[in-house]
Amino acid sequence: MARYGFIHDKLDIKFLILYLMARVAAPVDFAMLTDLAMCDAGVDYFEFAEAVSEMVETGHLVLEGDRYAITGKGRRDGAACESSLPYSVKRRCGAALAKVNSALRRDAQVRASITPHPSGSGFLADLALDDENGGLFTLSLFCPTQEQAGRVCAGFKARPERIYNEVLEALLAQDEDG
Repeated sequence: MARYGFIHDKLDIKFLILYLMARVAAPVDFAMLTDLAMCDAGVDYFEFAEAVSEMVETGHLVLEGDRYAITGKGRRDGAACESSLPYSVKRRCGAALAKVNSALRRDAQVRASITPHPSGSGFLADLALDDENGGLFTLSLFCPTQEQAGRVCAGFKARPERIYNEVLEALLAQDEDG
């Protein structure tokens, strides 16, 4: 079957993967890597999946949990061969990476976790929002159940800026009497 696009074989796919992984802001899961790599009509899913597996075996990528990251060897080899990728593929990669990196950076700035309360009578929802200079907002809330703590964490992760602004507004508000 004839292939369309600029990617023609597994080696091209490996070059593409190294190019993407060298530019992604944080480790990504297989689904996100797949979405990024499917920027060219010539990328075959099965060859792509095989290439990722082979690159882990050869030490170009490392699998940490369910996320892939590039290694020093992968960066070095990727830099040496990135000129073989066509400009149009690099341009489409750049557009996709801009969106993904923005989301990855935002996710890295928002943390929410659940820990058992030291008394054993409930759970703590530990929430944090960072900016480029470090900790911006940290809050630990007692929740009687783990389910409620999970809902608190999910709500915070969905809209951390809004929660931060509303807490700040409440703390800075002047009393009607004062």
